[in-house]
Amino acid sequence: MTARMSTVYFVGAGPGDPELITVKGMRLLSGADVVVYAGSLVQAAVLKYCRNGAEMRDSAQMNLDEIMDVIIGAAKAGKKCVRLSTGDPSLYGALREQTRALEAEGIPYEICPGVSSAFASAAVLKRELTAPGGSQTVIFTRLSGRTPVPARESLSSLASHGATICVFLSAASIDDVAAELSKGYSSSTPASVVYRATWEDERVFTGTLADIADKVKSAGISRHALIIVGDALGQGGEEASRLYDRAFSHGLRKGG
Repeated sequence: MTARMSTVYFVGAGPGDPELITVKGMRLLSGADVVVYAGSLVQAAVLKYCRNGAEMRDSAQMNLDEIMDVIIGAAKAGKKCVRLSTGDPSLYGALREQTRALEAEGIPYEICPGVSSAFASAAVLKRELTAPGGSQTVIFTRLSGRTPVPARESLSSLASHGATICVFLSAASIDDVAAELSKGYSSSTPASVVYRATWEDERVFTGTLADIADKVKSAGISRHALIIVGDALGQGGEEASRLYDRAFSHGLRKGG
């Protein structure tokens, strides 16, 4: 009898702290027969949620075809398979190329979101990424490199909006990041870099666009770091939210 194909689950492991995986993600991991995980990015402690005897495959040295051979083979054999990625699968997770391969084979899949390093970094910095009276927009992007970025999405172009900007996968070129962003932000704009947010060796660098690159380079940080720039990171002059203002009315409260 041919085994019924199993659903494949893409699970976001969160930023690093094993307690920041979702309850659903933990449940899916604990019930998986096969787990394909990004060993260079996923905190090893997250794997403690896997059951004894589960087949564990580190994808760090695997190409797409090799990864999908394992996942598709597991699904066709009726095994419960989890593809475990860092942060949230929808951000720089190479998700579409994997789901496209599953669709071609008629294999069902679901996606379990995770906590992005952007939100973990904001928590580490004890800051909102949006600010009442200031930026109400957050941009997630990266510097163009081996993976190209459309010209209309260049850092200098995005900086013209004055929004909070989170720059992924670009710490190795932080000089270029700062130079491009300085075409739209003032040199005094608050800037922070969080290395390995929520990991045991987490490090935080704060400053401005004028000096953040030197601070990060002096520390030898070139990967696993998120760059955040914007006035929302500032220390003073913030306007209070109207949501809890005693004079502000909404559907559940009448202001006075």
